[in-house]
Amino acid sequence: MENEMMDAKDLKRYKIPFKKRKPCGLHCVKMNDISVRSGDDYIIKDINVHVHCGQLTAVIGRNGAGKSTLMKAMLGLIPHEGNIEFKDISNKKIIDNMKIGYVPQTLAVEKDTPVSVYDMFAGFLTNRPIFLPQSKKIRQMISEQLSLFEGEGLIDKKVCDLSGGELQRVLLSLACAPAPDLLLLDEPVSGIDTTGRERFNHAIGMLKSNYDVAIIMISHDMDFVRKYADNVILLDKTILKTGKPEEVLESKEFVEIFGEKYVYV
Repeated sequence: MENEMMDAKDLKRYKIPFKKRKPCGLHCVKMNDISVRSGDDYIIKDINVHVHCGQLTAVIGRNGAGKSTLMKAMLGLIPHEGNIEFKDISNKKIIDNMKIGYVPQTLAVEKDTPVSVYDMFAGFLTNRPIFLPQSKKIRQMISEQLSLFEGEGLIDKKVCDLSGGELQRVLLSLACAPAPDLLLLDEPVSGIDTTGRERFNHAIGMLKSNYDVAIIMISHDMDFVRKYADNVILLDKTILKTGKPEEVLESKEFVEIFGEKYVYV
């Protein structure tokens, strides 16, 4: 009886799996004059962006352009000027308690660490101590959440034994539990093989089509940006160019940063 009560408490607090809610196009994340300083110098300055639900916005730029700094500011991990709002543009109201999901570029896991995917989910998302026997209800919910990104077969696998692509699918599942309003992806396919990359790309397409979530992704893969992004931000401490992929990737600002070899005509 005690375990059943604990299950109910845990599952009520964390409403997983990620329920489908089609993008309405009326919710947006608005960044107003975001700036980050290091002493007297600006790392990023005067960032103003609107990101809508159901869309993927790719942030591109040279190394040191401030892409990761911008993401850390959005996560509230570093002090910054300006503010970030989650708005319903149908009634122009600001929505409190914006939920943000985050998938890092890498996750350092010591070899032979005896933590399974189930343990990681249960430890992060519930109050139930992971040294207790597995809960059937929680296991079912975690499995359903992983299945969104073809990861249900990984539930008993040790995190340290996951391939790069498997780990990113697990982290993406975790970032979407509970369902976020904004999903931040920091070069999530860096170092992943072709199969893992294709699965990840499919997962992002599925999210865009079926869920009311805005996605911001840092990427160096211009082929991915051209194919999957709805909007692109070219960053070099401030926004040099923003627009549709073809507008940014074929712009003079892009050529000045990356050179003509990346331009597709």
